[in-house]
Amino acid sequence: MEKMSLTALARQQLESAHQVSSGRSARTVYGGHEHVLRQTLIALVGGNKLDEHENPGEATVHVLHGRVSLATADTSWEGSPGDLLIVPDSPHTLEALEDSVVFLTVAKLDRS
Repeated sequence: MEKMSLTALARQQLESAHQVSSGRSARTVYGGHEHVLRQTLIALVGGNKLDEHENPGEATVHVLHGRVSLATADTSWEGSPGDLLIVPDSPHTLEALEDSVVFLTVAKLDRS
């Protein structure tokens, strides 16, 4: 069994995001390419975003810090600390409306 502090990791990732030109930083907390489940902590400096991308499976975004906007071509949802956003099964973006950290959980679906 392992234990880690998401609060401490969030703080570290946000510091890292401030030090790079992309304004973002991420760390896989659990899982990876060889697993079905993958959990990733993503930090974004306010005004930065993850460009439009596909959903690799069933996914949720838990907002730990800041405010974000999850958007598709048709609609958008804002999230604040404590909010859980269900990632749509369509191309989408994630934008930090202010310095933000989210906890992304993905269960990869076999799309073959």
